[in-house]
Amino acid sequence: MTEFNHPITSDDINQMQADLEVQPKNEVISRAIMTNGIDKASEDPRTAVRLNRTFSVDLDTGTVANQKHSGRCWLFSLLNTLRHKFAVKYNKKDFELSQNYLFFWDKIERANMFYDRMITLADRPTSDRDVDFYLSMPGEDGGQWAMAAALVQKYGVIPKEAFPETAVTDDTTDYDEVMDRKLRHDGMVLRNLVNSDASDYDINQMKQKMMSEVYRMTAYSFGVPPKTFDLEYRDDDKKYHLDQGLTPKQFYDKYIGVDLNDYVVLTNSPDKKMDEMYSLPSQNNVEGGMPIEFLNAPMDELKEAAIKQLKDGETVWFGNDVLHQMNRQKGCLDSKLYRQAALFGVDMTMTKAERLEYHEAEVSHAMTLTGVDLINDVPTKWKVENSWGKKVGDDGYFAMTDEWMQDFVYEVVVKKSYLKHTQKEVLKKTPIKLYP
Repeated sequence: MTEFNHPITSDDINQMQADLEVQPKNEVISRAIMTNGIDKASEDPRTAVRLNRTFSVDLDTGTVANQKHSGRCWLFSLLNTLRHKFAVKYNKKDFELSQNYLFFWDKIERANMFYDRMITLADRPTSDRDVDFYLSMPGEDGGQWAMAAALVQKYGVIPKEAFPETAVTDDTTDYDEVMDRKLRHDGMVLRNLVNSDASDYDINQMKQKMMSEVYRMTAYSFGVPPKTFDLEYRDDDKKYHLDQGLTPKQFYDKYIGVDLNDYVVLTNSPDKKMDEMYSLPSQNNVEGGMPIEFLNAPMDELKEAAIKQLKDGETVWFGNDVLHQMNRQKGCLDSKLYRQAALFGVDMTMTKAERLEYHEAEVSHAMTLTGVDLINDVPTKWKVENSWGKKVGDDGYFAMTDEWMQDFVYEVVVKKSYLKHTQKEVLKKTPIKLYP
């Protein structure tokens, strides 16, 4: 096709204005939007009916956590599923695990991975797809379920009281900005060393110096994680408990005891071939740790596995695109919440696969499924534990229509025992590598 260039002319503008003026009720619609904003003008009040807060399967999970101004939802969601187990087993509903503890080690591990990549890829230009990706967000907060699992497997977990939040972990903006700047500087230094034929010893010594600096900056900001701690609490029957001198891994093995290798990430990415394993090595955070892998499956199979796990009393980590069709204060997730296309009289219809292909979709958030409403064994809506504190939604809980789950949920983490036989066979396949 020849190059298509067409400057806007006065005739074009007159035509667009004429088209506006013939739109039905254009002045009424304009007043409604300018006075109330697009979302309020297009909001469907029937969402309240679709999302009444009664669920046939409803796990009692207590007070929600609050990630505040940070991108740690992936850590919070995994720790939520683990603390729910502790709560049931030890009769302590609102027990909370330290998110700061795993976040500390994620920053250390992620810096180590970044430095290794800068050294390995030093012969490529900074415009290379991989190098460009790593430089774009070297110290970001976001992550995947497998990244959180890798941290738990290596470092264990501790109660929140043993390593609480700080002003920096409550709002990671400044820390992330400083760490990004340091990592990019260090990446430049390491690449220059490699390309000037420095010895492996000199490169490693420089990397170790940089790692010590990252550790110092993180310790100043987050605190130094304890090597041992005392578990002290009263259960919901007011009975006192004390277990002294535990290491984080001892605590995990003794009180949590979940083998995270027994779980799988089921993903619904219809822009890719179904019944295949995929990997995302560009986002792994722990050298030698659990790799990021997905089993791609139809959405109905994700729902089926999640329902089985909920019915057995276990909550479900899930990845989603929360920024679409969401009312934060009301705690509503409904594909028909805002009728923006109808309001403007335009067509914005895209399939899930098309949204992924054209960058309209992404996994922007992780939350926890704690319930589902089944009518004649068919899910109609889901109960969601968020990590934005109890001042949003229904004491921090959201309600999600099944249609929203179909449209905007991309991952669920379930036990492998809930998979079909054919899916278990897919697990044996060598994963297809996804590029950054």
